[in-house]
Amino acid sequence: MINLTLPLTKEQVRNLRAGDSVSLTGVILTARDCAHKRIKEYMEEGRQLPFELKDAIIYYAGPCPAKPGMASGSCGPTTSARMDSFAPALLDCGLGGMIGKGEMCGEVAEALKRNTAVYFAAIGGAGALYGNAIKKSECIAFDDLLSEAVYRLEVENFPAVVAMDCHGGNIYR
Repeated sequence: MINLTLPLTKEQVRNLRAGDSVSLTGVILTARDCAHKRIKEYMEEGRQLPFELKDAIIYYAGPCPAKPGMASGSCGPTTSARMDSFAPALLDCGLGGMIGKGEMCGEVAEALKRNTAVYFAAIGGAGALYGNAIKKSECIAFDDLLSEAVYRLEVENFPAVVAMDCHGGNIYR
């Protein structure tokens, strides 16, 4: 298990290989389909995003409401391929990587290489586990999208696997 503190440096990303088990601690952002569509609109209109993309890690998830005493409810990954059309542009704008479920397309693999970025896989069906790793949750953008809004999560010991690395490694191939 490789313990990583976010944000990642390019050197850390270069040292990761597809198949590595990692534990993430730090800040990640959530964004699902609707948030990605809104981000794309902002970018096309030349509008500044209400959060920083540079070096950020986006988790393809939407947190469930928290129970008393918890920072978040269940927060499992959604299918990453639904963000295939958005990911290369976000990576080219400085996004450090993504966390999701399942394989992403060849264009994303090329963008990961080009930008020295990484795609982590989270375990589908383990939303409660991931919810417990969230120590603080705050909606920071697009609150009208409800669970698909952009949340800033502070996570501790968030388990994942390097699914696609910046060298072309891919656990799905």
